[in-house]
Amino acid sequence: MHAQRTAGASPLVRHGRDKRVDSDEPPAKCPRASETPGDAGYLGTSPVSPAWAAPFGGGASRAGPSRICRFLLIPAADREGVHCAFDVRTGQEYVCKVYAVTQYQEKIQAHSIVPPHRNISHIEDIVLGDRHAYVFLEKDFGDMHTFVKGCGRLGEEHAARLFYQAASAVAHCHRAGVVLGDLKLRKFVFSDEKRTHLKLESLEDCHVLEGKDDSMSDKHGCPAYVSPEILNSSGSYSGKQADVWSLGVMLYTLLVGRYPFHDTDPTMLFSKIRRGQYCLPDSLSPKAKCLVHSLLRRDPWERLTAAEILLHPWFQSAQEAGSAEQEAGPADQTVPTFHLEEDESLFC
Repeated sequence: MHAQRTAGASPLVRHGRDKRVDSDEPPAKCPRASETPGDAGYLGTSPVSPAWAAPFGGGASRAGPSRICRFLLIPAADREGVHCAFDVRTGQEYVCKVYAVTQYQEKIQAHSIVPPHRNISHIEDIVLGDRHAYVFLEKDFGDMHTFVKGCGRLGEEHAARLFYQAASAVAHCHRAGVVLGDLKLRKFVFSDEKRTHLKLESLEDCHVLEGKDDSMSDKHGCPAYVSPEILNSSGSYSGKQADVWSLGVMLYTLLVGRYPFHDTDPTMLFSKIRRGQYCLPDSLSPKAKCLVHSLLRRDPWERLTAAEILLHPWFQSAQEAGSAEQEAGPADQTVPTFHLEEDESLFC
């Protein structure tokens, strides 16, 4: 399919180049693993209410590969609206997201506002069709939700390394006047095969602030991550502090292996979030508990800011504890001082 540069390429993209194809036949979306009520707070599923999230299909036949310009697109099996993309000329791999051509500039607007950051994916290329825009981002090696679901809760050193990167990305966006909004583990992906380096997968559907006022009234979000003030308020709330609450849910989930607030009934779930009551395993260090408590506070103004999170002493202490474990001899590692079994009674 012949492609040509679009006259007056979009000013919204620094890293990519807009190209136009004469026609396009978009690949069908592959449904993400169904997220329906019925779990007890584990990452296998996530409680969903139709008022808060669009329903996900299940059991639909998966679309086959499609060719767009020089790119071969294959729907990702576990990520809705995401496609693996291969440049047939160079063999380079990308992630592709498909938008209506009339809406794509709004979807990617934040990419032109937020300066480059090592923990935020950037746009590599854009191909425009008659009806759809194909936005190509850096290849990734899976998202955090799938990772935590597969390995369970993480040790503090491991959790600290990953969470610091996530908080860094959020703090960078906040400084640039962008609120993430629908913030959750799925939004972060690994950029390396060893899964040590995290990136915010895209700035899709972010909220670009006008001035310093971060007041928002949008009620959209994933139920497990939504903050109490969004549920309680009929007016506006601080978008940045709502992001911090979502970071707190992420941190809790990394350390414990499940959501802090969970219920099969969305009404009961929201009631628990409003109360803000949760419990942490005794095995967590005091500094880890301190950081979780500093983020999951019912009063948004009592929470740390995203920038303040990065200064918390837990990150240093977790790193030092990890170094001490690595330096310990074989005899020291034979009998751990404490081992936490998978025990439901430890959690609310």
